[in-house]
Amino acid sequence: MPTDRTPPTGISGFPVTPYFESGAIDEQALQENIEFLLGEGLESIFVACGAGEITNLNTKEFERAAQLAVSTVNGRVPVYTGVGGNLLDAVEKAEISKQLGADGYLVLPPYLVESEQEGLYEYYKAIVTSTDLNAVLYQRANAVVKLHTLQKLVDFPQVVGLKDGVGDMELNVELTQEIGDRLGWLNGMPMAEVTMPAYLPLGYNCYSSAISNYIPHISRRFYDALLEKDEATVNDIYHNIILPINRVRRKRKGYAVSLIKAGMEIVGLPVRNTVRPPVVPVEEEHYEELREILKTAHEKYPSSRKVSI
Repeated sequence: MPTDRTPPTGISGFPVTPYFESGAIDEQALQENIEFLLGEGLESIFVACGAGEITNLNTKEFERAAQLAVSTVNGRVPVYTGVGGNLLDAVEKAEISKQLGADGYLVLPPYLVESEQEGLYEYYKAIVTSTDLNAVLYQRANAVVKLHTLQKLVDFPQVVGLKDGVGDMELNVELTQEIGDRLGWLNGMPMAEVTMPAYLPLGYNCYSSAISNYIPHISRRFYDALLEKDEATVNDIYHNIILPINRVRRKRKGYAVSLIKAGMEIVGLPVRNTVRPPVVPVEEEHYEELREILKTAHEKYPSSRKVSI
C-alpha cells in the first residue's frame, strides 16, 4: 500500500505507444522512449494515457505497457497509468495497475455519457476506492467536476491531484483557492506550454508536456524560464517553437497524438508516424512544417544529445 501521497510536480512525461507498421506495439521502442524521458529529468511517467492512445489499447496491451513502464522506471520516479471509460473496465485497470506496482493512475472521462455532478462523484468514488493507489482526476470533455463535488472527493486520501484539460479559468480559480494544497494541480491542456503562464499563478506546479517527447530540453528551458521570470527566454521560445508547433497541431483532429510521434521520428527516436484509427498520421506537408520548426529549435537551443534533422 502506498504511503506517499505526494502528487506529481514539475514536468510529467506522457509517452506515446509506438507501433510497428503491422500495428503491433513496439515494446523495445516504448522502453527506450521512457528511458529517454527519464534521462532528460522528467519528474513522473504517465503511461497508456491520452498520448499513449488508451482508447486504442486492449486490456492485454494496457497491462503490458504498464508492466514495461514500471520495470523500466524501476522506482526512479512515480509511474501513473491511465484508467477511465467504462466503469468496470476502469476498476479492472486500476487493479492491474496496483498488481504491477504502479504508484497511481489518471482517471480519464467516462465514455460519451453526459452526467450530473452526482453521477461523476459516484463514478470517481467507485474507481478511487477500489484500490489504495494515488488517483489524479482529469477535467476533460464530459467529466468536469464543480467545487461541491471536488470537496466531497478530497475526503478520499487516494485523490492526490486534479489535471485540467478544459481551460475554464474561472472554475480553476475557484477550485485552487478553495481546495488549496490539499491537491496537486496539473495543467493538462493540449500543448500545455501555451497556457502554463496563466496556470502557474493559480498554484499549478505540474504539467503534461507533449513536446517533451521529442524536445524535452526545450520544455525544461521554458519551464525554468517561467519560474525564474525570464520573460525574454519565455517569449523567444513561444515565438520560435511553441506557437509554431501549436499552429501545426491544430490543423487536424488527432494531431495531439500523431504530431508527437512525427516529432519523435524527426529527431531520430525509435517511433514511426504510425497510429491506430480513428487517429490519423501526420500529413507530409505538416510533417515538413514540423521538421523546419524543430530544425530552428535545435539551432537556437542545442540539445546535449546529438540530433540530425
